[in-house]
Amino acid sequence: MKALTTLLLAIIVLVSCSSPEKLLTKGNYDALIEKSVKNLIKNPNSEEDAVMLDKAYNLANDRDLERIKYLKTEGNPDTWDEMLGLYSNLKNRQASVRRVMPLHVDGRTIQYEMVDYDAEIVAAKRKAAEYYYNHGLQLMESKTKESYRQAYYELNKARSYSGDSYRNLDQVIGEAKYQGMSRALIGVVNRTIINLPPEFTDGLIAVNANQINSEWVEFYTRKPTSDIKFDYYIDIILQAINVSPDVVQDKDVIEKKTVDNGFEYVLDAKGNVMKDTAGNDIKVKKYKEIQCTVIETHQLKDCNITGEIEFHAVNPESLLKKQPIAAGTHFEHVSARAIGDLNALSPEKKKLVEIEPMPFPDDIRMILDCTEALKNSIHEAINYNRGIIK
Repeated sequence: MKALTTLLLAIIVLVSCSSPEKLLTKGNYDALIEKSVKNLIKNPNSEEDAVMLDKAYNLANDRDLERIKYLKTEGNPDTWDEMLGLYSNLKNRQASVRRVMPLHVDGRTIQYEMVDYDAEIVAAKRKAAEYYYNHGLQLMESKTKESYRQAYYELNKARSYSGDSYRNLDQVIGEAKYQGMSRALIGVVNRTIINLPPEFTDGLIAVNANQINSEWVEFYTRKPTSDIKFDYYIDIILQAINVSPDVVQDKDVIEKKTVDNGFEYVLDAKGNVMKDTAGNDIKVKKYKEIQCTVIETHQLKDCNITGEIEFHAVNPESLLKKQPIAAGTHFEHVSARAIGDLNALSPEKKKLVEIEPMPFPDDIRMILDCTEALKNSIHEAINYNRGIIK
């Protein structure tokens, strides 16, 4: 009941916030226009909706036209984009109310004049495109990452407004994109005493670039043949690799079981076989205890790799951050042999004694098996610190 009451209150608040009076008071004229138009399509005789539509339409148009007048008087070239939006609002608003014209209010018939804004929209588009094109070129002259990126956005706006009016625009946009990109090279620095095979170091940096690349940052794991200047270097520094000796541990486990061992006759004091009331010989079951010793052999070997990742910026040359990384792999094999009566063993132990010892992996195999765990540690560190690569 309490939940239902809360839901009803929420609905009441939501409805009140979107009521025509609230929308009008808050200046949400276009929302009120759309709401009134929908209501009038359903009920063309709703005078209340017609009144609200008339108020909102006139107020919205007056506001936009006043803003256009001010912007034209101000004369700043960077305001054509805003004017384009305002003219588009006027056109779209006009198309919306046209669906319910004429309005009938207090016995009056209201019919709005339909104004052709296409010429103003085309002119504003052309002026906005001209501004963004010229300002984009001006930004590129600063030759900074930030200016190239801003130029890229503005030149794209120029293209969306002008189409193919500027012959070299796609080429200039491509240049802004290329110059605005930051590029980071990921590499492995082996400071251990072990000469690692190439497949190990290659495996560590075999990242899926699409998963870590962003709009303005590209990561490389190999230096390309083309002349690319890198802005950042991410060094994966391997500092120590410790591989334990082969460890063999034996453990004895004795399992016992009491089993059926036939029967024996019950004798009386004179040594004769006793009889039951039916005249049959009385006999009882005999039991014996059997046992088996299981010698479990545990083969153990560990490998641990430690290091750190360093994030370096090129211009200016600086160490941005370093973060430790570590990974390990564990080899364990259990086999067993049995001495004694196998019938004394549990099903689990019977399965275990069927397992033979196996050769220990060599040190290089243990190191290679660390690749996946260490790669995960590296990926986590790179993803966590992507914010410092800008």
